[in-house]
Amino acid sequence: MSLTRNRREEMLRVDHAGEYGAVAIYRGQLAVFERQHGKERIVSQLKEMAAQEQDHLDAFDRMLSAGSVRPTVLSPVWNAAGFALGVGTALLGEKAAHACTEAVETVIEEHYGDQVTELREAGEDALADTMAKFQEEEVAHKELAASEGASEAPAYPLLSAAIRTGCRVAIRISEKV
Repeated sequence: MSLTRNRREEMLRVDHAGEYGAVAIYRGQLAVFERQHGKERIVSQLKEMAAQEQDHLDAFDRMLSAGSVRPTVLSPVWNAAGFALGVGTALLGEKAAHACTEAVETVIEEHYGDQVTELREAGEDALADTMAKFQEEEVAHKELAASEGASEAPAYPLLSAAIRTGCRVAIRISEKV
């Protein structure tokens, strides 16, 4: 099975959009926590995860450019929505910020997993390897968030479900638009 150019473009576009949104979420969370005393631990964790997300975003920037693939036209929306989500969850506290990470990374783990499978079946091993590496790093973010008490966030089931649903909707839209 071969991957069509259109499908490859969809994958790169949506993954670029997701990493763009992730960077915005962490920027929003850091905007809150960096202004609070006693938050050095979570600030350090967020900066480390944000740096990995920025590395992913930079890689997708290069792939979009190399393949002459346009990014989603909704990048400004995902930037604003990601930043707002980051600020909002940080204002709810550390557990809610971690719940946000856990919810987002749960969806992204599945999404990258599906892509890796599809890419391997199409013989696109180099891109599959890149996606698998990024997936491992996203899983590490999810596991850190869980270990930091994500499930103890206020209204965790509702918060997590809303964020996961939003991520899934953003994925579907960003593939096409």
